[in-house]
Amino acid sequence: MKSSLLAFNDKGIYCKQADVYLDPWRPVKNAIITHGHSDHSRWGHQNYITHHTNVPIIRHRLGEINVTAKEWNETFVINNVKFSLHPAGHIFGSAQVRVEHLGEVWVFTGDYKTEDDGIAVPYEVVKCNTFITENTFGLPAFKWTPQAEVMTDINNWWAENRAEGKTSILFGYSLGKAQRLLKYLDTNIGTIYTHGAIENMTNVLRPMIDLPPTTLVTRETKKEDLSGSIVLAPPSAHGSTWIRKMTPFVTGSASGWMAFRGARRRRAIDKGFVLSDHCDWYSLLDSIKATGAEKIICTHGYSDIFSKYLREIGYDARTEKTQYEGDEGETADLETAATSEI
Repeated sequence: MKSSLLAFNDKGIYCKQADVYLDPWRPVKNAIITHGHSDHSRWGHQNYITHHTNVPIIRHRLGEINVTAKEWNETFVINNVKFSLHPAGHIFGSAQVRVEHLGEVWVFTGDYKTEDDGIAVPYEVVKCNTFITENTFGLPAFKWTPQAEVMTDINNWWAENRAEGKTSILFGYSLGKAQRLLKYLDTNIGTIYTHGAIENMTNVLRPMIDLPPTTLVTRETKKEDLSGSIVLAPPSAHGSTWIRKMTPFVTGSASGWMAFRGARRRRAIDKGFVLSDHCDWYSLLDSIKATGAEKIICTHGYSDIFSKYLREIGYDARTEKTQYEGDEGETADLETAATSEI
């Protein structure tokens, strides 16, 4: 019986022929990393391989690791297995991994989205036999509004809050979402302040992305300075003592989970903006069809529901368990809230 080119085990997604793991969640000798979010790029591997734009990101998070940088579509061969990295469109530096051996081609998407956000290199369709896809938002209820419309809503919300003398606090995870928001905030409205976690990550990315100026919130920052401004902060800052000096303030969150009112209530958010760095249901289906793959492996998210639907429409689809947790650890509790409304 022919063995799979890639197998799922207790350490991650494994290519035995090359002795290489893809986004492993336990320490291994050789790891190909798709992107910089902490559930996909973990500390402890002996050797890291990733796209060169992701190198400063994972070094910022993991320290002085042993890492080899690759270009887009650059083929590198390990023990007769061909690998290459292709844009995933998820966040800046995010990649899909193409794996080829003896005429068989697999693609591991990591996390991905097909909407061009103007920051990440846009998603590239990669033809394959087997496609490993995330299902973070793998329900028909998830259908995204175009980014330009969402950003117009955010800027209007900020302007309204400013007119009322309130500080706008907008939550988004520090890598990816924060920079996407920052790029399209209207600096004519006021000053953009940042939480330290976002400021530090943004400074890592500034040499590679054109972003507007920001001001770090410090102990010396005065309440009157923040009035009418917008503050970008990670979800973990919500409810902390850090935001007390910003009173009166209004909170907003930019996330795919904001499609459900229950998710907003659970996080005690005043305003939800539906903006995701993942595919919606329809983009997932379009992506799968475009690859021409016969076999689909569904991982984190609504994998059971999504794979069942794929089988109903004729795909050879199955699920596999992983330890990918979602961006900045926010997925688990919000998924629970969202499911309660389905």
